[in-house]
Amino acid sequence: MPPTRVCVYCGSSPGADPAFIAAAHSLGRALVSLKFDLVYGGAGIGVMGAVADAVMGAGGAAYGVIPESLARKEVAHASLTELHVTSSMHERKLLMADLSDAFIAMPGGLGTLEELFEIWTWAQLGFHQKPIAVLNVKGYFDGLIEFLDRSVTAGFVKPAHRDMLIVETDSVRLLEKFNAYTPPLENKLTSQQKEI
Repeated sequence: MPPTRVCVYCGSSPGADPAFIAAAHSLGRALVSLKFDLVYGGAGIGVMGAVADAVMGAGGAAYGVIPESLARKEVAHASLTELHVTSSMHERKLLMADLSDAFIAMPGGLGTLEELFEIWTWAQLGFHQKPIAVLNVKGYFDGLIEFLDRSVTAGFVKPAHRDMLIVETDSVRLLEKFNAYTPPLENKLTSQQKEI
């Protein structure tokens, strides 16, 4: 079944290059034009706020999830379709995952990377079969992608698990790949059982 709600992990900072905010606006408009709802971290600032503003501005639905401790610091968005306030970061991430059918990481900091790797690890272990991608704005993720490929060569990541991560520079092409996504036949747990 094609995804209907896409979770976007991204920074509460705008970043140093205006291209990051421009890409957030582009992704937000693409989500609405291709009939996807947005799930994201709930802030009204930075790349986060730009994605949500673009979705809402184009007439789409945006669902924010923010822990109570960050609601003031990250300035929770005041005009979303729905804002969920959680008691912890763990609850936030779990609810975002439960609400979403697919995941995109945009440029962001440590929290964005942590969210990307956690949801990808869950897929690798077979806990879900939802597509995961990075929107590689101005080469932001180039070094990470090179490192991931080196992890495969070094024998720590299986090629099938590396191939789970969709990498795109264009929002529309990325979302179209979600609709065509086929999860791998084996996850890490079942492949390890076969090796024992």
